Amino acid sequence: MSEPFSVPVTVRGYETDTQGHLNQAVYLNYAEHARWSLLQAAGIRQAGLVARGVGPVSLETTVRYRRELLAGDEAEVTCAFEWGEGRTFRMVQVIRKADGTVAAEIEGVGGLIDLTARKLVADPRQRFKELASEPGLLGL
Repeated sequence: MSEPFSVPVTVRGYETDTQGHLNQAVYLNYAEHARWSLLQAAGIRQAGLVARGVGPVSLETTVRYRRELLAGDEAEVTCAFEWGEGRTFRMVQVIRKADGTVAAEIEGVGGLIDLTARKLVADPRQRFKELASEPGLLGL
């Protein structure tokens, strides 16, 4: 099995709280940045999704904070799809410090919504496969 897709991030001072730790909400921003970066790497752009009348939606997110991140820390954010049958899929992400320490684990359930009908598409796996120029990056 290959390594999951990842993007580097550097914790910026303005992202920290009064204790100097990365603000808890910013972990979600990092996770979303990695998801969009993965879609882009697979050849899927936001404008392309809108043109096809669909958009990804987050239905549930769980964050497990493991170790603190501080201003200036270098980290990587991984991102991997887990496909099943049906209207939803899982996203599994890890934020890892430069020394390999896991700072956070983020798991979510997502879907692909029909922007006109405002309902989840029946087979997001197939739709992403059709949209991607590099479907292998999405585990397809």
